[in-house]
Amino acid sequence: MIVTVSPIILIIGLGNLIRVRALLSERTLDELKWLVVNVALPAVLFVAFLDMQLEPAFLGLFGLILLVCFGLLGYGYLLKRMFSVRHDYFPLLTTGFEFGMVGITLFGTAYGLSNVGYIAIVDLSHELFIWFVFATILTAKRDGVSSFGRILTGFTRSPLIIAIVTALVLNLLGLGGWFRDVPVGVLVLETFDLLGGLLIPAILIIIGYGMRLSWAGVREATGVIAARLVVLIPLAVGFSRVVVGRVLGLDPAFEAAVFTFLVLPPPYIVPVFMRSDQVGERAYANNVLSVYTVISLAIFIVYFSFNPTL
Repeated sequence: MIVTVSPIILIIGLGNLIRVRALLSERTLDELKWLVVNVALPAVLFVAFLDMQLEPAFLGLFGLILLVCFGLLGYGYLLKRMFSVRHDYFPLLTTGFEFGMVGITLFGTAYGLSNVGYIAIVDLSHELFIWFVFATILTAKRDGVSSFGRILTGFTRSPLIIAIVTALVLNLLGLGGWFRDVPVGVLVLETFDLLGGLLIPAILIIIGYGMRLSWAGVREATGVIAARLVVLIPLAVGFSRVVVGRVLGLDPAFEAAVFTFLVLPPPYIVPVFMRSDQVGERAYANNVLSVYTVISLAIFIVYFSFNPTL
């Protein structure tokens, strides 16, 4: 377990060192992030969904995750009103999960990139929530109005969505084996496998680079972090042990996937959507994301120590 987890911590530390020593600029890291999100991650997910054996029980998981996302959003707005929370983005930090940058990395490092299809299935309905609910609210907060057409265009043009949908179509049509046999398919899959090797170390460096922890930031972030964890840790344990296996009858590997997914930090896109004049809100969101990422990593390490195999 130590051998598997230690590289995660070391590479995150390397990313933080790169920032502290100013070895790479913010712009360079943004370009690396673009490469990861638009090239490496779609490549990994295409292979995962092409090989995944789809089951009717996935519909139950689909609905379950969607219900969790909407429930947490309502929970966040309720807490904001009850406790008069001054941060406007508090409710959006109580819901959503950073699947791409953290979920794939933790699950793929621990259990192998060949198994990321399990957590990718868990994420499917979450992607719909993020694109059509979460992004709509963020856009409305930033611009005063949300353009559904613009969000729909972004959804259909996203390399991540294109990769998932293409692989799912091939899979559902029973063409996965054919794609693996034709020369073009072999070339694509071998290229995607090479790109997959870039994914985990690049993401860990990006995460480490983005961590800017301070005592003041930790204290300010405590409220929303506690609000999430008090709900999500029991949910993660209960859903992974009871609902996934006993109710839905899914493969035991989905237990680890659901637990990992539900302890992930909020989506990293929250501060990206903020206006340039929202300095305080952006600092608050970045503090929450940094602290929660560390906590997620710690929780996952404990879980993995008791569940080292799928």
